[in-house]
Amino acid sequence: MTKKGMVLKDVRKNYGALPVIHGIDLEVPEGAFVVFVGPSGCGKSTLLRMIAGLEEVTDGEIAINGRDVTDLDPSERGIAMVFQSYALYPHMSVRENLGFGLKMARTPTSEIEERVRSASAILKIDHLLDRRPGQLSGGQRQRVAIGRAIVRKPDVFLFDEPLSNLDAELRVSMRIEIARLHRELGNTMIYVTHDQTEAMTLADQIVVLRDGRIEQVGAPREVYENPANIFVAGFIGSPRMNFVSADWVGDGSLRVAGRVFRVALNSTALSPGDKISLGMRPEHLLVSPSDPDGIAARVDFFEYLGGTRYLYCQLEDGQSVTAEYRDGPDFKPGDMLTLACAPQRRRYFDSAGNRLR
Repeated sequence: MTKKGMVLKDVRKNYGALPVIHGIDLEVPEGAFVVFVGPSGCGKSTLLRMIAGLEEVTDGEIAINGRDVTDLDPSERGIAMVFQSYALYPHMSVRENLGFGLKMARTPTSEIEERVRSASAILKIDHLLDRRPGQLSGGQRQRVAIGRAIVRKPDVFLFDEPLSNLDAELRVSMRIEIARLHRELGNTMIYVTHDQTEAMTLADQIVVLRDGRIEQVGAPREVYENPANIFVAGFIGSPRMNFVSADWVGDGSLRVAGRVFRVALNSTALSPGDKISLGMRPEHLLVSPSDPDGIAARVDFFEYLGGTRYLYCQLEDGQSVTAEYRDGPDFKPGDMLTLACAPQRRRYFDSAGNRLR
């Protein structure tokens, strides 16, 4: 392999006879910010640890900047990893924590001082260099952990859920810091999270994983607006996409909650009576007291969040739907309304969860 960036070729991982990573093929362009996202147990952290050399690769090949690193020690791969736990030495100052890895590698003292000074300036922690970890906030400790990675000048940064220990407000500010860091350094970054908001806001490219397999790879907008299947559609987005069970009538028609609608859908793989899931994002639902093109619904719960409100509704056949609602009067439980969705905003999935187009 000679390609710059990172390439995973048919990468597999077994624990004994149990396969957990099933032949991952992935190309990460040099300088890209790629986020691995998926539910707990999907294999995202295992895959990251295999890239780092902390987990053995059962089969396949990993290359970084054209160099096969599959069997190399972590220290020889040109990577630096930032963990969920800060893993700082409590008895050392920030300055000593930042330079410790370089000191162990017998880097000249003058170079250690220069790298520590540069990293602390980038992360705005110059004033903390003489403090110990116990004197720092969670966000400051995470900056030190990131700084310890920066001083190594790696080809690739690996982040394993680095913000999960922080409170909600601090997670937002640290997301901005990490995005700024990527712009300034320009290194390839691989970031693991279960939080799809982090994935959407940070990534150049999202890799959606499930059960040790890649479900979809793409830019955040592409994954959000054109999900490859019902799993991706339901996982990416908060609140999640609504899925309403429908029946294919035939002749370009769909029955939803007792009403028949004409739809622009390639029906060659469908037969009358086939079950279909109609996907509609909450923000794409149009709420009105009465709409001849809509579906009748009853309000179960009304959630007021200031600029945004959410309506949790039930259709006449008992199916649940969530609608984002911004302008207009408030609703109360028991109120009746109609919900409509523009044709270009609808997504369709067959009974196996595959996208219909």
